[in-house]
Amino acid sequence: MILLRNLSLSRGPHLLFSNVSLTLARGWRVGLIGANGSGKTSLLALLAGELAPDAGDCEIQPGIRLARVEQEAPALERPALDYVLDADRELRASEDEIATADAGGDGVAIAHAHERHARVGGYTASARAQALLAGLGFAPGDEARAVREFSGGYRMRLNLARALMTPSDLLLLDEPTNHLDLDTILWLENWLRAYEGLLMVVSHDRDFLDRVCDRCLAILPAEQGGALRLYDGGYSQFERSRAVELEQQFAAAVRQDKEIRRITSFIERFRAKATKARQAQSRLKRLERMVLVAPVVAADTYRFEFEEPERQPERILALHGVAAGYGTRTVLTGIELALTSADRVAVIGANGNGKTTLMRLLAGELAPLAGERIGARDMVVGYFAQHQVELLRADETPLAMMTRLFRGQREQALRDFLGRFGFSGERAERPIGPLSGGEKSRLALAALVKRRPNLLLLDEPTNHLDLEMRRSLAMALQSYSGALVIVSHDRSLLASCADRILVVADGRVQEFDGDLEDYRQMRLKEGRGSGPAPERASRKDERRAGAEERAGLRQKLRPLERKLAQVEARLARLSKEIGEIRAALSDPALYQDSDQDKVAELGRTQARLSAELAHAEEDWLHASAHIEAARAGLAS
Repeated sequence: MILLRNLSLSRGPHLLFSNVSLTLARGWRVGLIGANGSGKTSLLALLAGELAPDAGDCEIQPGIRLARVEQEAPALERPALDYVLDADRELRASEDEIATADAGGDGVAIAHAHERHARVGGYTASARAQALLAGLGFAPGDEARAVREFSGGYRMRLNLARALMTPSDLLLLDEPTNHLDLDTILWLENWLRAYEGLLMVVSHDRDFLDRVCDRCLAILPAEQGGALRLYDGGYSQFERSRAVELEQQFAAAVRQDKEIRRITSFIERFRAKATKARQAQSRLKRLERMVLVAPVVAADTYRFEFEEPERQPERILALHGVAAGYGTRTVLTGIELALTSADRVAVIGANGNGKTTLMRLLAGELAPLAGERIGARDMVVGYFAQHQVELLRADETPLAMMTRLFRGQREQALRDFLGRFGFSGERAERPIGPLSGGEKSRLALAALVKRRPNLLLLDEPTNHLDLEMRRSLAMALQSYSGALVIVSHDRSLLASCADRILVVADGRVQEFDGDLEDYRQMRLKEGRGSGPAPERASRKDERRAGAEERAGLRQKLRPLERKLAQVEARLARLSKEIGEIRAALSDPALYQDSDQDKVAELGRTQARLSAELAHAEEDWLHASAHIEAARAGLAS
């Protein structure tokens, strides 16, 4: 579908990548990854035809239909359903053709118009659009509301619905999980996994990339090669493959450095000797022709940690029979919650259900409408709110902000502290205003960490943070010794930092008995079972329908069981082959033979088989889920 040939792209004076040649095919789901500012959005703009390459070619197959999320969400009077349907231009054109044919009274034209309307899916378009809106978290009746009545976040969901509604062969998504809650992300993952065209998606959610993408296109920084490189598998597989690649590159660079030193030593010793001069010149030319292996340079990482709180009370905070809300509007009722220093709590639920209200209540920013909030005397709250970044003073510098917040501390100590968050040297003295969203989030986190809280409340802390910063935050939270309550749609962060889940829904706060994977499976099952209830039939009809349904389920079960057996056989074969390769790689004799090509080939084969194993495991999970659902239907 897409062919990049010797492509180079710059942003202003900064070269993003050069001499890139690769092919992207229909049916691929590609995660576009790279550091902030590496050119991910620029590459999407290039594919959308909004940018021209500096050199080379970007060839897109003629007739390809493109869909992407619009960044503007105008305040229109148009109903939300019509706004989504407007994205399908073929649909609207067929409707206009029907209206024109009806007005002319031409029977043949009317028949042709209705045939075209059926061909573009016009008779199911409204139902498909409503299903998209429901999946993206819109309540029944929202489809009739004017676009202007929705918040900015929900207008962006409408734009996402328009992109999904558009018939397309190439779908470009830039951070589609922004503004989405966990339930909506789970729905979007399933929708994208069934997409039949070429998907290109930018996301900082590693779980989302792992579940949706079957390939990763990495924009490597200049110090690591400065190129676009395609890897099989999701983000986790990319990390493993890249680690093997860097190890091999490091080994090759070390070997080449030894060879260069050996040749240089020979040249210096024998250049002046007549008998060896010809050999010395030969080696000098060989040295000049040698293609240098780039040294492995570590990417910028942020290593910070939460210092031990000065005081650590065992029981930190308790809520008894608490109701919370704003003015006369009650959002949450009957909250019973106790937090100790050992608690690590994830708060999940749909947007608008009251997660932020709960966090503000815990932080003391919101007084209870009823009940008691009892905090320990030595409680120190560190609260990172979604609007925290907006409270930073644009005209201040990071150093001036820290000096104002932590008076009496030495400037050098504050500079050292800021350096751990990426604000070293002159960066600490630049104004905050022009900083990116990720840099501002890092700075807000730095101020929070410095307070040494014993109750840490984080409300969507990963917004604007790239994958490396999210990893650093997760590592810091794992070693944090106080009580933690976190709201986030980043499942990788929640899974690594929290061991207790609170679900906020229907005005209540309930503890969930299970982990995030259990919650995901529960939501997927609920999604499969949702739909309008049929009218009640007679008992005889019900028994007949039930018998027919069970017979149909048994018929469906047999091919599912055969498919599961095939997948299990594939899993066993792949596991055996990977075990054999690992055994070969662990054999010291392999490295004594100095056959580096064989080592590299074994490494590449292991990476490929691991990617196949990950796909096979995903197929096994899906096949098992279908079989469980079919067997549950037989049992009921």
